[in-house]
Amino acid sequence: MRMHPDAAVSAVHRQEAILVAFAGSIALAAALGIGRFVYTPILPPMIEALGMTKSTAGLIASANFLGYLIGALLLASPVLGGSRRVWLLAALLISAITTGAMGLTSSIALFVVLRFVGGAGSAFVLVLTSTLVLERLAESDHAGLSALCFGGVGIGIAISAMLVAAMLRAGHNWQSLWLASGASSLVGAIVVGVLLRPHSAPARRNQQEKQAGSRSLIRLIAAYGLFGFGYVIIATFLVAIVRSTPTIRSLEPVIWFVFGLAAAPSVALWTCIATSLGASRAFALACLVEAIGVTASVVWQAEPGIFLSAVLVGGTFMGLTALGLIQARMLAAGDPRRVLAYMTGAFGTGQIIGPAFAGVLSDRLGNFTVPSLAAVIGLIVAALLARQ
Repeated sequence: MRMHPDAAVSAVHRQEAILVAFAGSIALAAALGIGRFVYTPILPPMIEALGMTKSTAGLIASANFLGYLIGALLLASPVLGGSRRVWLLAALLISAITTGAMGLTSSIALFVVLRFVGGAGSAFVLVLTSTLVLERLAESDHAGLSALCFGGVGIGIAISAMLVAAMLRAGHNWQSLWLASGASSLVGAIVVGVLLRPHSAPARRNQQEKQAGSRSLIRLIAAYGLFGFGYVIIATFLVAIVRSTPTIRSLEPVIWFVFGLAAAPSVALWTCIATSLGASRAFALACLVEAIGVTASVVWQAEPGIFLSAVLVGGTFMGLTALGLIQARMLAAGDPRRVLAYMTGAFGTGQIIGPAFAGVLSDRLGNFTVPSLAAVIGLIVAALLARQ
């Protein structure tokens, strides 16, 4: 039976949309799931081998997030012209190189520089992937595939967790973990270059961009920044918390894998919830669920509590990331890159403050309870701001 021509064209468009979403998923897995978040499972052996304090570990993490902020601000400026695809591939390459290079030095100063540059690369990848992929999916009427794209972060986290756990079990040192992670990111960058082909977008209608000063957008940007602060302490120090707590230390090889596994389907889950409740209410609900997860990490330090924390925080942070960016894109007419960059910049500011704040207080107080409860307050305020 011959397929109707319209059905055949629709099938081709769907296949192309799936490839685009898959390319976006790999890009986010390589630059964020691995390049950005692999620091968390590698951090405990680094601390032990180098005698680093929690303050120093937090400083290195904050350098990555400062780079993330600078990268977002650069994207918000009009000075970056040229092909967005080329910029995306260059950022993926930078992310892979700076990740691998972490294993070639023991200098704290170089760690800070490498993570700063890698952070800028990850911001470029997130904003450009969101812009390119969401735009192409909208053009082909397959916007629902955005969940496949954003799910890449969780997949990358799960892959990096398995990689680090397997290599540690085999006796490899922390330098080897960075080198292997950089190589994995580089493979991802190559695959994205193959799958994400050059594309001529249809001509844009001359429509004036909505002002970023609208009340709804300002509230959303502020909520997004508080969300960045609220999740990042656990996202940075979860494995370190597990290693430093005797009752749950045996969970170290699996807890980051659970975190990533929970993140992978979270975008699909929260976009589905947003369909019923609306994006702003879904964002607020996810902030409250994440606040429960952050609380569990410090007040219920037993196996059920730490698993609950990993599932709730892992299962919300990418959903919140996607909901925020999708909602911001809806509030922006015309080219959404600038608004997405403002969102990423606010997010990056929260992330810069979080690890340094938590590291200093942990060194002084001996635990992460106070900074984690501060993160909970930030998430509750974010929920209040986001709920329209």
